[in-house]
Amino acid sequence: MGTIKKCILGGFSGKVGTVVGGSWKGISYMRSLPQSVKNPRTLGQVSQRSKFALTLNLLKPMTAFLRTDWKLYAHRQSPFNAATSYTLANAITGAYPDYSIDASKVLVPRGSLTPAANTNATSAGGNIDIMWDDNSGVGSAKPTDRALVAVLNPAKAEAITTTEGTERMTGTQTVPVPADWSGDSVEIYLGFVSEDGKEVSNSVHLGTLNMA
Repeated sequence: MGTIKKCILGGFSGKVGTVVGGSWKGISYMRSLPQSVKNPRTLGQVSQRSKFALTLNLLKPMTAFLRTDWKLYAHRQSPFNAATSYTLANAITGAYPDYSIDASKVLVPRGSLTPAANTNATSAGGNIDIMWDDNSGVGSAKPTDRALVAVLNPAKAEAITTTEGTERMTGTQTVPVPADWSGDSVEIYLGFVSEDGKEVSNSVHLGTLNMA
């Protein structure tokens, strides 16, 4: 049985008739009970589940990273859900059942801080060396902005991330990778966060590297 709080226009919890009420982060909500579906595996449903599974496989290894770097876009939803919604809407390519993710359209951090310029990445000796131009003073870029780095290994569903990389003015960051990644292809992303942590930039996709 549901409980109505304050008045009929206030929030309530539980089920009242065909409506369910509750709250999340102090926000009251109501939703109708789902109707029974005779065929829960229609093409549209299966297609959407396929896209969702592909997106989760990419983003789940970066859950903690996304919690920090998508917080500015998490309006009434978690940062992870915000990143998931963006990826589903902007980075899925192909037609069912042959969906894939366009890595260049994925945003790992997302924000209005000036992004990295003239980026490059190379692999040698079990490390990835990431380079960029110091574009401090361009737009909102500052020399003390810190690098946000994500290296994704889709085949292993693993990721290496850092939220406290070198400063923008440094122009380089070295990321060690696990030995068992040898022979795998990885996707590399670089963004920046301001010194006070209040601003982040959109990430730049540095491309795909084959780990020697």
